Amino acid sequence: MSSDHGQRVASMFGRIAGWYDFLNHFLSLGLDILWRRRLVDHLALPKDRPSRLLDLAAGTMDVSLEAAGRHPKCRVTAADFCLPMLVEGTKKLARRGVKSIDPVQADGRALPFADERFEAASIAFGIRNIRPRSEAYAELLRVLKPGGRLCILEFGSGKQRILGGIYNFYLDRLLPVIGKVFSSDDGAYRYLADTIREFPDADALAAEMRASGFAEVSWEKLAFGIVVIHVGVKKT
Repeated sequence: MSSDHGQRVASMFGRIAGWYDFLNHFLSLGLDILWRRRLVDHLALPKDRPSRLLDLAAGTMDVSLEAAGRHPKCRVTAADFCLPMLVEGTKKLARRGVKSIDPVQADGRALPFADERFEAASIAFGIRNIRPRSEAYAELLRVLKPGGRLCILEFGSGKQRILGGIYNFYLDRLLPVIGKVFSSDDGAYRYLADTIREFPDADALAAEMRASGFAEVSWEKLAFGIVVIHVGVKKT
C-alpha cells in the first residue's frame, strides 16, 4: 500500500464512517453480523487464561466487541489506519461501557507492537485495502506468538459467478447506487466493488498466506462464497 493509496483509502472510509455500520447491515441483509461471529469462532481464543487479540482494520470495532464480549479475559487491540472509523467505534465502547478494547491508529504494514505480542489476529474486510498484502502478512506474522492464529474475513473474488451472476450484478450495478443514496458517496462503494472484483479467489489467497510463512492454512466459504474466512497459523 503506497502512502498515497493509503491516504486515499483512509479519506474515503472517513467520509462514510458515520454510515458504515448501517450500510454494512443493510447491504448484507444483516448477514455481516453472523459472518463476524463466525470469524471470532475461528480465532480459538483461550477461555481459561488471559490473552491478547489484534483486530487489524478494526473499523468501528464490531469484531473487537464480539471477541471482547465472548472472551472476558482477552485484551483486544483495535487497530485501523482511518481515524474517523476508530472514533465511531470508540463511541460504541463508551455506550456499552467496554474497557477491554484499546483503539490504536496504525498502518498494517508497520505495526507499532512488539514481536510475539498476540495470541491471535483478525482482519475483517480490510486486507483488500492494504498494498502490498505481503507487507501486512509479514507484520502480522511478526506480532503473533508461535502457534498464534491469523483469521481473515473477506469477500470472495468478484471474478467468480455467484448465484448465477445475481451477486455480480448486485456488486457492479446496485451497490454503488445504494451507497450513494444513503451516504452521498458512490465513489466509496464503486471502490468496494472494484476491489472485490480484483481480489484473489480462495486458493490464491491461501497461497499468498503460505508464501508469507503461515502454516496450516485453511478456509471456509460462507453465503455461497460471497465471503470467505481464511485461517493461518504461525509455526511453533
